[in-house]
Amino acid sequence: MHLTLMRTKIHRAIVTEADLNYEGSISIDSDLLAASGIVNYEKVDVLNINNGERFTTYAIPATTGSGKIKINGAAARKVQIGDPVIIIAYASMDEKEARNFQPRIVLLDAKNRILKK
Repeated sequence: MHLTLMRTKIHRAIVTEADLNYEGSISIDSDLLAASGIVNYEKVDVLNINNGERFTTYAIPATTGSGKIKINGAAARKVQIGDPVIIIAYASMDEKEARNFQPRIVLLDAKNRILKK
């Protein structure tokens, strides 16, 4: 049996941009991708704390040190600039591995700077 667990989470990222006309994805500051362990084009869920919207997309890198969290494509309709979001990536593992697994959690401040990882 395999279980799906939260592998990593960027907690309370603030949406800095939303571009309806981009083809899709979420652009995330490369520093935040590195800290969280999310890799380019990895599937992620995005949870909007303000309105309860949840959507699945894939991560792409934004400029290092920019603090950018940009929602692209159709999902741009599910956020407003300034909304706090949670970005989650998952992993599948067997039950034995899952029992000892510890996810990576990156907590951010209001300017998308790392408070704790």
